[in-house]
Amino acid sequence: MKALVLAGGFGTRLRPLSCTRPKLLIPAANQPVIDWTLRDLSAHGVDTVVLAVNYMAEAFVRYLGPTKFNIGIQYSREERPLGTGGPIRRAESFLKDGAPFLVLNGDVISSIDYRRLLEFHKEKGGLATIALHEVPDPSRFGAVELDGRDRVRRFVEKPKPGEEPSKLVNAGIYVFDPKVVEYIEEGRSVSTELEVFPRLAEEGQLYGFEFRDLWIDIGLPEDYLKANALLLARENGTKLGENVVLDPSAEVLAPSVIGNNAKIGGKSLIGPNCAIADNVEIGSGCRIENAIIFPGTVIGDFTSVKSAIIGENVMLERWVKIEEESIIGDHSSVADGVTITCGVRICPSKRVEESILEPGPVM
Repeated sequence: MKALVLAGGFGTRLRPLSCTRPKLLIPAANQPVIDWTLRDLSAHGVDTVVLAVNYMAEAFVRYLGPTKFNIGIQYSREERPLGTGGPIRRAESFLKDGAPFLVLNGDVISSIDYRRLLEFHKEKGGLATIALHEVPDPSRFGAVELDGRDRVRRFVEKPKPGEEPSKLVNAGIYVFDPKVVEYIEEGRSVSTELEVFPRLAEEGQLYGFEFRDLWIDIGLPEDYLKANALLLARENGTKLGENVVLDPSAEVLAPSVIGNNAKIGGKSLIGPNCAIADNVEIGSGCRIENAIIFPGTVIGDFTSVKSAIIGENVMLERWVKIEEESIIGDHSSVADGVTITCGVRICPSKRVEESILEPGPVM
């Protein structure tokens, strides 16, 4: 079984983290997002993955190489962004061997049963099957209406609130027969959702597979934090890496994970829902909650980080306060006593010496 993973996006909604790495190499629960996807694919019998890459393509090649988790990895490189459909056409030579194949949006984390999805596709006999997941607000996604036989009747991309045909949304996970490639025009950017699916639905060749397992799109900072928390919960409990120095008076609340060679000072409280990466140093009296801390970061005494994301090799000095959904870019530093309010995004290598009390980017 083969899978095509769409990994060419710029990750603009997760800047500044994606300024210095592809979105799928951003860690969740201390593992790059792409690792969670590949491990699940391998567990369900996928033996070959084609990675459609564009932005920072070489970073994927360096990290993954030709194989990981017993999956052979091939790379389909886009010279320019080709949307969600163009990469499928471009990877035709990798995929067109007569067997149905999986297609995944790389920024989705899910525990879907890929084998059952493939069986469902074969049972229905259509050209394409969309995995569907129920959400409270479908306006950010593509809402789907099914008939009584699981055939897609209508496909509405990002409907306005109150106008959605159902709460079922396109989960960004598909099974395609090779014939679907013929529906995608070569050499240009193509939207599968807007150009391919409507045609397949009109022809009665598009089916929907509803599942209720873990599913989340990590495109927004709040969703990225939520995905981190869900994965930590799935891993269960608190995990400490090798050579962790944890002061006896410090406390780590589950679920959390602490990476190798991390140091946590006295009377600091970490967790719940914290992913502390390798070589992070946290001082005394700190409060870190529902946060993602990238490798090599140093957090000074009496600093608090709540529902925020701190990049690689960042320096937060003493008495710093980082509030909800703020992102501190790699190699930045924040001076003593500074408060960073909700929704602030500090670009990489920036020095912040005064409090920032309005949300927005700091260039």
